[in-house]
Amino acid sequence: MPVEFIGLVSAAEGSETGQTSGATVDRDFVRRFARAHEDAGFDKALIGYSSSSPDNIQVAAYAAANTERLGYLIAHRPGVVFPTVAARYFATLDQFSAGRVAVHIITGGNDAEQRRDGDYLTKDERYDRTDEYLDIVRKAWTSTGPFNHDGRYYKLEDYLSTVRPVQQPHIPLYFGGSSAAAYRVGGKQADVFALWGEPLAETAEQIAAVNQAAADAGRPKPGISVSFRPILGPTEKLAWERAYDILRATRANLDAPNGIFRQFRVRYSPTAAPQNVGSQRLLATAAAGELHDRALWTPLAAATGAAGNSTALVGTPETVAQALLDYVDIGVTTLLIRGYDPYNDAVDYGRHLIPLVRAEVARRDRGEAANRSAIAPVPAALAAHGASTG
Repeated sequence: MPVEFIGLVSAAEGSETGQTSGATVDRDFVRRFARAHEDAGFDKALIGYSSSSPDNIQVAAYAAANTERLGYLIAHRPGVVFPTVAARYFATLDQFSAGRVAVHIITGGNDAEQRRDGDYLTKDERYDRTDEYLDIVRKAWTSTGPFNHDGRYYKLEDYLSTVRPVQQPHIPLYFGGSSAAAYRVGGKQADVFALWGEPLAETAEQIAAVNQAAADAGRPKPGISVSFRPILGPTEKLAWERAYDILRATRANLDAPNGIFRQFRVRYSPTAAPQNVGSQRLLATAAAGELHDRALWTPLAAATGAAGNSTALVGTPETVAQALLDYVDIGVTTLLIRGYDPYNDAVDYGRHLIPLVRAEVARRDRGEAANRSAIAPVPAALAAHGASTG
């Protein structure tokens, strides 16, 4: 079964390693960045969400209008708009993009960030609301006749939309989270459940928990997405030199007046304990060691307070491809990869990394023996930098 690759397209250039150009919305960059992902062979690109960012549905619409094949995974926070309104937003964009839309549900793990958009529910209440919200959205996409809803968070009467998604039976739903509540709701609702990049053993445990939640809800196992920040080099030595350069630049940028850490100061805090379980898990992994399994590297997660996708896979394209395939071996179906030099890394992934993973997956689909090597940290990394292992 082919593996899905997802990148990330932002509204302007910049990353944790340096200042942005100053533009909040850069149309030329969005157009070039989306096309770079399409040319690189990505299946989709994630468009992120925060209370201070440009509207990501409009970013996705602009990117889709400037590409032909690339799909768009639009992060969406339930509770910001009414569910029937959201259903029409996405169904309309699915029509204009000829079926290239998917929705990534982020229930929200930080109370202060939620309150910026007027949401004062507790975390458990937010997950209960998300469950009800998605029931309505799914019904709005699929119902052939008017329906009513009278729930804890939403009430509506005689609703029927005239706009339906191109994709049937509905637009794919991705779902992120690492808490018990996330497993419960995501297991019931998700077509693909999204995790951050943890070591193989811990990832396998999460996959089992998600699959059990899906079984408890009477649904088939969802696909599984895992997110990484690959750092590539033509040799192991050069890859690791680049990784430590990125770490130094990230640390230097923590207090930059116009940097990403200031813009999202609630999310990025290397000193305050994060509220969301996903970040807590990444910090625990970082505390257990810098290097895990074949090439999973954690200091960047520790430096940023594990705000989002922040664990790296470091090495040559061959090493990182093998590391990604380790996750495919335990049941991962989607690989979300983005770099610290976002545009150039997306190009490099298309040239050097994605083809290696796809070629190996194709071998298996043809019934050929897997071409795999043993899982162990790359010795050159340990020798060069004295990294500790977990």
